Amino acid sequence: MNWKWWKSRKMDKQEEKGFDERVKLVREIARAHMEWEVAQRRFEYALDKDQIDYAVYALEAAEKRFEMLIKLAKDGQISLSEVSASRASEEEQG
Repeated sequence: MNWKWWKSRKMDKQEEKGFDERVKLVREIARAHMEWEVAQRRFEYALDKDQIDYAVYALEAAEKRFEMLIKLAKDGQISLSEVSASRASEEEQG
């Protein structure tokens, strides 16, 4: 879905609020996925027991958060293509 086109079309207040919430959730999923990837790398490079313990905790927390957001997206019928489009849009801007 082309986010710019979708946002530019005329919407009533309720539609706009729903759209904004969907966009926010999609961006949160992208952020959570990035945090999960960082936690995986942290685990790969952990050296001593304390670093490993922290890395495991951070990885488990990141996985749980990502899973929770994916479940919310499924419940809201947000598609993978919407998430991908949002990530591509953010990469273009960043």
